[in-house]
Amino acid sequence: MEIIAFGVQTDERPLLERAFADRHQIRCLDVNLDRDTAPIAHGYEIVTTDVNSELSAEVLQTLFTGGTKLIAQRATGYNNIDLRAAADLGMTVGRVAAYSPYAVAEFAWALALAVDRRVIRAAQRTRLFDFRLDGLMGRDLRGRTVGVVGTGRIGEAFTRIAHGFGMRLLGWDLAENPACRDLGMRYVDRDHLFAESDLITLHVPLTDATRHLVDAAALAAMKDDALLVNTSRGGLVDTAALVRTLKTGRLSGVALDVYEEEAGMFFHDRSLDVVRDDVLARLMTFNNVLVTSHQAYFTADAVGQIIDATLANVEDYLAGRGGANLLVTPGRPPAAER
Repeated sequence: MEIIAFGVQTDERPLLERAFADRHQIRCLDVNLDRDTAPIAHGYEIVTTDVNSELSAEVLQTLFTGGTKLIAQRATGYNNIDLRAAADLGMTVGRVAAYSPYAVAEFAWALALAVDRRVIRAAQRTRLFDFRLDGLMGRDLRGRTVGVVGTGRIGEAFTRIAHGFGMRLLGWDLAENPACRDLGMRYVDRDHLFAESDLITLHVPLTDATRHLVDAAALAAMKDDALLVNTSRGGLVDTAALVRTLKTGRLSGVALDVYEEEAGMFFHDRSLDVVRDDVLARLMTFNNVLVTSHQAYFTADAVGQIIDATLANVEDYLAGRGGANLLVTPGRPPAAER
């Protein structure tokens, strides 16, 4: 069977083609799936998508009309998919329930250290043979407080590294993780975490309840010299409120691997384009802000696991089997409604 894959990165393509080679043909496209590109999938029963593809009711209808029956998303999050519309159409939707948590946790730490120790600013200077230390002073993290928002597999991996740094551990989640408690984590309410933490890192999914979890009130509660890191979903942070906060000179450093309006921007070369997103453009002007393009997951280990899980979802669908990765199957309500 021939499968079409949207949003395939250059480094991802050979891994994807190699994994599917013995079982299926796969057509890899670097464009995201959206209302404009959905007609390309006409005639494909199976479509695999990336996290920045748009699977609205309109797009799903176009796919369904063209013969698509399975959406296999190569990501854990699925806030970009209208699951109710897919269920109404009788489609099957799968995702990757889990992959290497270390990929994201380690990258979150890379970002935290980069903004704390002004690594990007230092590297830019030394390339110009400017070796001054002015404005490069950071802080020891040992003995300071880290607030981990979301203590699942990724949050736990981040916490283990924080424990190695000798940090005081605060956590917030709907359910406590015994492994984090064993490391000395103290679970507190969200407001307490924001107010007490020197470093705040976000590792929760994007839902209606968590959208703009970091809003103007949360930002106002944070220490003036706090560090904020987001490697989860852009919509967790009210970016306009963040810009207003940064304009007052508050927050020592902010590192964002995700952005709430990243679709159509991230994973593309926009260097020659006119930037119409005023919030993003302003955000990029702050010298204590580091923005990367949703790359925390992007290791050979994690991508390989994502591809293996995607292939397993395809095989389960073709064999008529259920699976933990299936969010929607014909005749059953979406996972969130069960």
